[in-house]
Amino acid sequence: MPKNRNFESEFIFRTSRSGGKGGQHVNKTETKVELIFDVLHSQLLNEEEKKLVLKRWKNRINDAGELRICSSSLRSQAMNKSKVIEKFYDKIEKALTVQKTRIATKMPKVVKEEILKNKKRKSEKKAQRNLKTRDFL
Repeated sequence: MPKNRNFESEFIFRTSRSGGKGGQHVNKTETKVELIFDVLHSQLLNEEEKKLVLKRWKNRINDAGELRICSSSLRSQAMNKSKVIEKFYDKIEKALTVQKTRIATKMPKVVKEEILKNKKRKSEKKAQRNLKTRDFL
């Protein structure tokens, strides 16, 4: 679905300094990349798709309807940018794939019987223990 569409015209990128690997290089260059995608005002998503994305990623979308994804694990801004774009397409694809509804299955009769047998054994074992302690007292 989303692999066919190019959302990059709707991306806003923000860079900043990031911690982690890189030593002095990290302190003076902006390698952390944040991708901002406005779900509510997207031209490429229809209303139904917007609802799916908003529902699926509600904890990652702010009040303004912006999906924010960050990457600061790599040492260069270009690599972090490509990683952020990859993460975005993965998230959109997951949000837009409709999950199958689970069909509840019946527990087999044999399994139910086995569970009941085990319960019976345990209760008998405990009853025997109770009898032993009474005889002792």
